[in-house]
Amino acid sequence: MVETFVQSTDDVVKFLEGQHNLIKDMFDDVLSASSDEARRTAFQDLRQLLAVHETAEEMVVHPRARGEIDGGDDIVDARLKEEHDAKTQLQKLEQMDIGSPEFLVEFKDFQQVVTDHADREEAEEFPALAREVSARDLKRMVDAVRAAEAVAPTRPHPGVESAKANFLAGPVASILDRTRDVIAGAFR
Repeated sequence: MVETFVQSTDDVVKFLEGQHNLIKDMFDDVLSASSDEARRTAFQDLRQLLAVHETAEEMVVHPRARGEIDGGDDIVDARLKEEHDAKTQLQKLEQMDIGSPEFLVEFKDFQQVVTDHADREEAEEFPALAREVSARDLKRMVDAVRAAEAVAPTRPHPGVESAKANFLAGPVASILDRTRDVIAGAFR
């Protein structure tokens, strides 16, 4: 499992922004890989981090944003649509030949989609949360995000973008994904 540690653990906004920066770096790792095997490993690490990161946002951050910020429902609904579309793209990438030119074209498009999504979260959702939620609760949310990430699925599951859907489908998907990851790792 890829390490999701980031420096700031005292504020969920800073924590998630740190993960966004890590994700952006991991995109570069995939693109600059020196071999197909290195690209595959970098892609799998990125896929895992994206899956657990988005699950945690869906379970912890988005519900809080809905309840705490003006226009929260509209902001979160737009982010959830983006997350669904990104999961669908990520699933497609998983099925492609990682050494093909088509993979790189699709991957660069995916990179732009994810970067744009992160930028919108950082511009619309996160600052409003930082203003409306107490420092104490922002710190508590870090713990909740970390707990959600620890049990989150490691692969994309389009259609599971709400907290409720994640609580219902997430545990089963997580067990299956993590088992699949271990088995796949045994045959590398």
